[in-house]
Amino acid sequence: MQRLPSNMAAQRRNLMQSHQSWTDDLPLCQMCGVGTAPNCVYSPDGKGTQSHSNEDGHLRFRGEDGCFLYGVFNGYDGSRVASFASQCLTAELLLGQLTSNHTDSDVRRILTQAFDAVEKSYFETIGDALAEKAHLSNYVLPHNENVSFHQLSSQSQKVQERLKELEQEVSGGATAVVALILNNKLYIANVGTNRALLCKSSSDGQNQVLQIGRPHSTDNEDELQRLATLGVDSARVRQAGQIAGQSSTRRLGDYRVKFNYSEIDLLSPAKTRPVVAEPEIHGSQSLDGVTGFLLLMSEGLINALESAHGPEQANQEIVAMVAAELAQQNSLEAVAQSVVERVKRLHHDVYVSGRQRSTYCSRHEDMTLLIRTLNMPLADGALTPTQGGRIYPVSVPYSNSQSTSKTSVTLSLVMPSQSTLTNGTNTASTLEEGTPTPGQSPTATLQSTNTQTQSSSSSSGDGSLFRQRGSQAAQPDETGRVPPYVDFSQFYRLWGSDHSDGQSTQGGLGPQ
Repeated sequence: MQRLPSNMAAQRRNLMQSHQSWTDDLPLCQMCGVGTAPNCVYSPDGKGTQSHSNEDGHLRFRGEDGCFLYGVFNGYDGSRVASFASQCLTAELLLGQLTSNHTDSDVRRILTQAFDAVEKSYFETIGDALAEKAHLSNYVLPHNENVSFHQLSSQSQKVQERLKELEQEVSGGATAVVALILNNKLYIANVGTNRALLCKSSSDGQNQVLQIGRPHSTDNEDELQRLATLGVDSARVRQAGQIAGQSSTRRLGDYRVKFNYSEIDLLSPAKTRPVVAEPEIHGSQSLDGVTGFLLLMSEGLINALESAHGPEQANQEIVAMVAAELAQQNSLEAVAQSVVERVKRLHHDVYVSGRQRSTYCSRHEDMTLLIRTLNMPLADGALTPTQGGRIYPVSVPYSNSQSTSKTSVTLSLVMPSQSTLTNGTNTASTLEEGTPTPGQSPTATLQSTNTQTQSSSSSSGDGSLFRQRGSQAAQPDETGRVPPYVDFSQFYRLWGSDHSDGQSTQGGLGPQ
C-alpha cells in the first residue's frame, strides 16, 4: 500500500498560527472576565473524573473605533474547531472590517460573512485529510498470489490505523455565541446551543433579564420547520433529540453533517445541506444609559444548572449568582470563576443528594462563562475569601407562578476572621439598598424573558427573585424581631463548626 502524502496537519497549524499572529497585538478587554471548568463524570461515591480535555474556547478583544468582540465556543469531539473559530473569527472582524460608519445592515452582513469565512477556512485546512480518508475508505487490498496472508493482514491493519488517525484529525465541531459592541450598540450572533443574557438594572432597583435569541436545537420550532422544508422528517428529529450525537441544528465544522449527511439516517432525505453554520443575528440593542452586565454561556454551563434545578429559573439563578459575586469581588475574572464553581458545586451536590433530579446530574460537560459589565462598578475593597473571609451559603427561595416546582438561589455571606458580620450580597444590582425597618421587608424584582425578540415580561411578585411577603407577615413580634424569610440553618452550622471552642459563639450567633 502506498500512503498518500498529507501535509494537512501542518497546513492547519500554519493557518491557525497566521490567524493568531494577526490578532496578537489586539488588546484584551478589561471590562470582561471569563470563568471555566472542565467536564466531569461522577462515580457512585460522588468522586469526579475528567473524561476528556477541555474543548471550549472564548475570545474577548477590544478593537479600534469603539469596537468590542466577545465569544464563547462549545467544542465537541476535540477542541480544534472551537480554537480555530475563535482565532479566525477575530481576524475576520477586528482587522479593519468594522468601523463606526457602518450601518446596522452592514454589521449584520459582515458578521454573516465572517462566519461563512470561518467555516470555509476550516474545511480548507482539512481538505487533504478528507481526500485521503475517502481514498483509504475505498482502498481494496491487492490480489497477488505472491503476497502472503500475513502481509495482507499487516497492510489492512495499517489502513485501519491510518483511517483512525485521519478521523481524529478531521472530526469535531463547535457551536458559538458571539457578542459585538459597536457604536455602543449590542449585536448577538448565535450558531447552536450556547446562550446570551443581558441584565439591565433600572433606576427603581429592578433587574431586567433578557435572553437574546433561542438555541438552535432539536426542540426549536423554527429550526424544525427549516429542516422540514428541506425534506427532513422534523417529527423524527424532535423524537431523537440529537443529530449525529449533538442537539444543535446549526454548528461550525463537523464534516459528517456537512458533507456526509446523506449517509445519516435522519438527514438522508434532505435536498441540500441541513445543518448549517449561518448565524442568527439579533441587534442592534442600544446600550446608552444601560447599567448591568452581559453574559455569554456555553451549553455545558446551562445544562449543568438546568440538570440540577430544572430549566424554569435557570436564567434568573445565574444572574443572581453573578450579581452576588459582583458585590463581593473586585476582579471580573474572580467573579466569573466563582459563578462557574458555584454551578459546578450545585450540580455535584444534587447528584450526591440522591434527590429526584440526581439522575440528571451524573456528569456535566465543559463550562464557560463570560461576563461583560456595562457601566457597572465592581465592589471597592470587598472582603473576599482570599482576604481572610469565608463564603457561607444562604438559601433564598423564590417561586415561579407558572410552575409547580420551587427552586432556590444560593447566595452567600462573606464572614471575616474577626467577630464582625459583613453582608456580602447587598448590592444595588440585585437588592434594594438600605436596611429594612419594622413593617418593611427587603424586596427585589427580576424581570425575565425567554423569547426570540427582545421584549420582556415582569416576573415581580410571586415570580420575583425574593418572594415579597405581605405587610402583616413582616410585622415585628413582641421582641421586635421580623419573622425570618431566609433559611440560615446551613450558615449557622458552618459558622459554629468553624468557631466552636467548647463555648457558645460570640453574641449567641444563631436563632434565639
